Amino acid sequence: MAHQVVECVPNFSEGRDMAKIRQITDAIEAVQGVRLLDVDPGADTNRTVVTFVGSPDAVVEAAFQAVKTAARVIDMATHHGAHPRMGATDVCPFVPVEGVTLDDCAQLARTLGERVGRELEIPTYLYEHAASRPERRNLAVVRKGEYEGLEEKLKDPQWAPDFGPARFDARAGSLITGAREFLVAYNITLNSRDKNHATDIAFELREKGRVARRGQKDAYYSSGDILFYREGCFPCGNCGFDGTSFEAVEAHCREEHGYDLRHLLSLNDIDAAKGVVGKKVHRAGRFSHCKAIGWYVDQYKRAQLSINLTNYKITSPVDVLEATRKMAVERGLVVTGSEIVGLVPFQALYQAGRHYLKVQGRSPFVPVADVLENAVFSMGLADVSPFEVDKKVLGLPRRFDQGLMAMTGSAFVDEVSRDTPAPGGGSIAALAGALGAALASMVANLTQGKGPSASTPFLLEAAEKAQKAKDALVLAVDEDTNAFNAYMDARRLPAGSPAEKAARELAMQNGLKTAVDVPWSTATACYDAMEASELAMHHGNPASITDTMVGFTIAFAGVRGGIWNVLINLKDITDEAFNADMKTRCAELLERAEALVKRATAYGDEKLEAMLARKK
Repeated sequence: MAHQVVECVPNFSEGRDMAKIRQITDAIEAVQGVRLLDVDPGADTNRTVVTFVGSPDAVVEAAFQAVKTAARVIDMATHHGAHPRMGATDVCPFVPVEGVTLDDCAQLARTLGERVGRELEIPTYLYEHAASRPERRNLAVVRKGEYEGLEEKLKDPQWAPDFGPARFDARAGSLITGAREFLVAYNITLNSRDKNHATDIAFELREKGRVARRGQKDAYYSSGDILFYREGCFPCGNCGFDGTSFEAVEAHCREEHGYDLRHLLSLNDIDAAKGVVGKKVHRAGRFSHCKAIGWYVDQYKRAQLSINLTNYKITSPVDVLEATRKMAVERGLVVTGSEIVGLVPFQALYQAGRHYLKVQGRSPFVPVADVLENAVFSMGLADVSPFEVDKKVLGLPRRFDQGLMAMTGSAFVDEVSRDTPAPGGGSIAALAGALGAALASMVANLTQGKGPSASTPFLLEAAEKAQKAKDALVLAVDEDTNAFNAYMDARRLPAGSPAEKAARELAMQNGLKTAVDVPWSTATACYDAMEASELAMHHGNPASITDTMVGFTIAFAGVRGGIWNVLINLKDITDEAFNADMKTRCAELLERAEALVKRATAYGDEKLEAMLARKK
């Protein structure tokens, strides 16, 4: 199963009583499979923002326990604070981090809302991506009237809760839950102490843009004269166009610059429907889903752009960093580096690293650690403070830190040689395939960018396929042992009563099917490694042909070993349909693998003989 990580960021209406806050966070931490990342109480707002992560099911359970605890320890009837709120747990968003989508998180919100409404009888509303209707997407709209207006709100059929009774709970109030994208808090540092330098660039980046000007006297946009809408003259904030009507400039902005002028003005608190004559013209910023300001940080003795990216999949840190670097040069400035405030999703940093590898003319299909290292270096993430990947990046690929692959090579060989049934042939088959894939990747990446340009797409394909196979097989080395252990654990279950015997037999059958799944996945990944090796052999450096030959040969051993381990486990599985399907799949895979190894060996031997003949 793919590695799945969800972030949950509930906001509780208590920021002063640490004992109550601790009861809530204890309830979260009591759920297995979640990790509490941050607790941020605010006395003035009387509100605490909690951040935790985990697998989808675990996160929903922890969220429910937190909502349940908050409803017990917080009395909204006596609550006062500066921040808008409607309930003891005011808002509880789910955020996709790794292996899950926004739609998946919306379903998690619905699952939580239904259970809270049913078991706790707390009125629950859905917002953002989980909203049941368009008018409920905006949190501010759902929260309008706050706790004080909730009792009357619940009497309005238009505001019937999505889950739970339309009945006012004076103590708990209501819950708002939903799904949103991960917010990346990202700062870019300049070689300047002048806040205005950072502000000038920040206003160019952010979605809401800035007040429009013309007649700049230098590179700084703020040096120009402010534009206003006048009767008969409606300037465009992004170029020199002047429309004779608002509708004319609105059409111009849409057709020439690709933005909605009314939306831009609304972001700047101007309602175009009420007229714009006498209002300031605004210039659209470069990026959507981007908020930015400039500030001076005394700790660093430098100015920074403080940026919030509300959807890094649309506007990434790389997008704003490269735009900032270009604008900084135009202003006689230098970007010295950048920093991630808090945490960053793995994919955001991984895609950044791959981007810079491509720009450098290098293959982006290298080990994950190398890609992330390149991102850290290229973005200057350690400029003002250390950047520790293990602590700062959420959703890192799964690994077994204390497993077989964490051993030295000699320790691993010794472990295999001991008088214990695991690790055994399944783990060794996976290791063989991983080494074969690694050789394929090595040859593809060594040649990429150095041989004929026509070969580049094939080499990149080989490197990508090899890296994916390698990463899967490295995990499979330990997964094979763990799958065997799960079967052995099932065998140790009690079998005294008929019910216990039935439960034990079911657990053993499920354990055996799991024990089949792992070597089957090993066999298919090893075949992918063979294909990657063949591609690298045909398009890589001829001098490395023997590396690819070793690669597909050892990967074939992994295919064969994986299939053997599937077949031996079938003998104890009573599901005949399952057995027949697996036997057919194994036979088909083995046939393809044998044909590939025969074809590739013949090609490789022929090329070797030709090399030797030329030498003579």
